[in-house]
Amino acid sequence: MPTSNQSHSEYSLKKNTPAKNEQRLRSATDVGPSYEREEKDQEVDAPYRSRLYQLFGLIEKEFDALYAENCELNAKIAALTEKFGDSVVSSVPVSEIVQNNSEIVALKGSGKKAMQMGLKLRTALRGPPGRLVFKVGGADGRNFRMTSRFTGHRDGVWHVSANEVAKVVASASADQTARVFSLDTGVCLGTYVGHTGSVNSVSLCPTSIQTDTLIYCSASGDESAHIWKIPANTEAKPVHHTSSEDENADLIEKEEGDNTETNDNEPQNAEGAKIRNPQIRLTGHTGAVVSCDWLAGGHQLLTASWDRTANVYDAERGEILNILSGHEQELTHCSAHSSQKLVVTSSKDYTFRLWDFRESIQSVAVFQGHNDSVSCVSFSSGDRLVSGSDDRTVKVWDLRNMRSALTTIRLTSSVNRLAVSQVHSVVAIPHDNRHVRIYDLNGVRIPRVPNRRCHHRIVSGVAWADDHPTTNLITCGFDGQVIGWKVALGKESKEAKE
Repeated sequence: MPTSNQSHSEYSLKKNTPAKNEQRLRSATDVGPSYEREEKDQEVDAPYRSRLYQLFGLIEKEFDALYAENCELNAKIAALTEKFGDSVVSSVPVSEIVQNNSEIVALKGSGKKAMQMGLKLRTALRGPPGRLVFKVGGADGRNFRMTSRFTGHRDGVWHVSANEVAKVVASASADQTARVFSLDTGVCLGTYVGHTGSVNSVSLCPTSIQTDTLIYCSASGDESAHIWKIPANTEAKPVHHTSSEDENADLIEKEEGDNTETNDNEPQNAEGAKIRNPQIRLTGHTGAVVSCDWLAGGHQLLTASWDRTANVYDAERGEILNILSGHEQELTHCSAHSSQKLVVTSSKDYTFRLWDFRESIQSVAVFQGHNDSVSCVSFSSGDRLVSGSDDRTVKVWDLRNMRSALTTIRLTSSVNRLAVSQVHSVVAIPHDNRHVRIYDLNGVRIPRVPNRRCHHRIVSGVAWADDHPTTNLITCGFDGQVIGWKVALGKESKEAKE
């Protein structure tokens, strides 16, 4: 407090002086000669740095424009293939290719090095360094043809299944719905909306195929699986069905855009019949249920969960008959044999297990053939198993001798939920890198589904509809798309090659 003979202003001055001195000392300590020079350098460099960022932005825009031009060029080449049917190989420097009306004109340019630096172009062109190779009328164009799109989902699609006898396609999506489409027309026949979490898997009961009501099971992130029904004879008007490469290119014209924009313009009946309540709710898991499948006969159900267990349920009463435990990490997939009481489960613990219920005392065999998480495993015809893994391999096993794999297919990306054609003994493999590759069980590769007309995000699942006349392969992905393809296999493939 100020004394009586001391003014208030004098007291304030003395009181605040030490604080000001201390502030000056700290400022002098922090801002020395080197700091001042650095600050001046930053002021000088600021305009150059801003200009550098601006140039980087212009380069990126140029890469995007070149990528778009390349996609347009590929679409027109596919149109020429459809029109003339001849095999034409054009190999010219990347920087010299431009489009002039309907002709391909080679002009010299100076953008070769810049294009080589573009990651998008290197991914898209897949040719020798600095060279772009077009194969018009090659095996890809004649072996694969997009036939339809099954639209409606508003988020990524995790799983797809198909049945050529019932002529239906079912899909499971992160938008918390499962949809059933007509395989012939592409129209949505029904949408199940009873889950409160992402729908991760959907499976059709084999005994309901020849009936008037289709019975489905769906597995969800809400820690449950639901059994629900949809009429098999739901009438549906045909929708646009593609028949040429020109139309195929139009379908994927906006592939780099947001898929939800097209979904907003769906017709009012795009969702078909809405099923809100399940016939039976299967509970018991304490983690997300990632996969489900019907056992032979259609009276029991198998589910796989992140709680590291698989459950076998009575499909009529909804009771748990058996809990399959033993995996050390989360399960990723489960599959049941079509005619025998055999099931397989795969896990992130690098293993998959074969469970045998053919005898009164069940048995289990553990297989450690992969070096990373086993993402899926499925039965094939002729007592074979096919497993896929994040270690970028697919292995084919003989059930009678599981000591070592019969075939190992080495790939360039992680494997998602593959599908095996029971009729043609080929496996379709979806990848994180947006590709779908097809191999026979001996490891011989069939040309891949063209990436430019497929998905623009991770391909999460595939399904075969063997011998359907127009659509025998269905793919789904994180872009929310479900796409139907006609793949030439067997005799059709041989005729195409000839």
